[in-house]
Amino acid sequence: MCLIVFAYKYHPDYKLILTANRDEFFPRPTRAMQFWAEQPELLAGQDLEQGGTWLGMNRNGRFSALTNHRNGRIKAQGKQSRGFLALDFINSNLSCTDFIKATELPAYDGFNQLIDDGHSLYYLSNRSEQPAQIQPGIHGLSNALLNTPWPKSDSRKSALKQVIDSGEINAEQLIQLMENKDQYPDHLLPDTGISQDWERKLSSSFIQMENYGTRATTVILQKYDGQTEILEQNYDHSGAIERKRFMLQLPASSA
Repeated sequence: MCLIVFAYKYHPDYKLILTANRDEFFPRPTRAMQFWAEQPELLAGQDLEQGGTWLGMNRNGRFSALTNHRNGRIKAQGKQSRGFLALDFINSNLSCTDFIKATELPAYDGFNQLIDDGHSLYYLSNRSEQPAQIQPGIHGLSNALLNTPWPKSDSRKSALKQVIDSGEINAEQLIQLMENKDQYPDHLLPDTGISQDWERKLSSSFIQMENYGTRATTVILQKYDGQTEILEQNYDHSGAIERKRFMLQLPASSA
C-alpha cells in the first residue's frame, strides 16, 4: 500500500474502518484479493513477482498491511521482500509485541507495518525509533512514519472523519474517498529525495500515470462483534476493472 487512512475504535459499532490505496507499476504481475488455495484461511492479494502481500487478513482475525518508507537519498537496503512481513505475521500465532521482538528490521528495505493480533493494533517501522500501540482515533499512513502530516494523508483523514461523523458509512463511500486525484503545491510537498516532478505526481491520493499508479483500493469495515465486510476495487492503466467483496465472521472484540 501507499496510502492508508483508518479509524480505530473511533466509531461505536466499528472496531476498524480502513481504506487504502496500493500504488505500483502496472506491468508488475499481481493476483487480486482472494482466499489462497494453498492457505485457505488467508484472504489477501499477492505480488506474483516476489510472492508476498501488501494487505491481508486471516479468518481468525489477524490482520496486517504495509507501506514502503520512501527515501530517495539512500540505496535500497535489506535482502528480504517486505511483502513477507505481512504474511509472516498473519500466518503466525505471535502476539503483536512478540512479533515485533522477533522481526529482524535490518533485513528489509524501509517499511511501515500495521499488525492486529485480534486484541491490539500496533505500528512498527524500521525507520522509527520504536513501535507504537495504536490508540483510538483517526490515523493516516503513507510513505513516511505514521501520522506524518503529508497533504494527501491529512486530506483523506479529514474526509474519512466527515464520512464517519455523517452517520452513513458504507464501503462504496470509502472507495470513492480514495479516488481523489488532486495534486498539491510544491511548498506543501515532502522532500523525500526524489525529483520534484515525481513528488508532484505522487502527491495525489489516487495516482494515474502511464506505467505507474493506483492498482487497488481496499476497504475494511470490521464491527466489534466480528462481522467484517471487505471490498476491493482493482484498476489498470485505463481505469477500474474487477471488484471483489467478502463477508467474514471474525472473533468478537471488546470495545
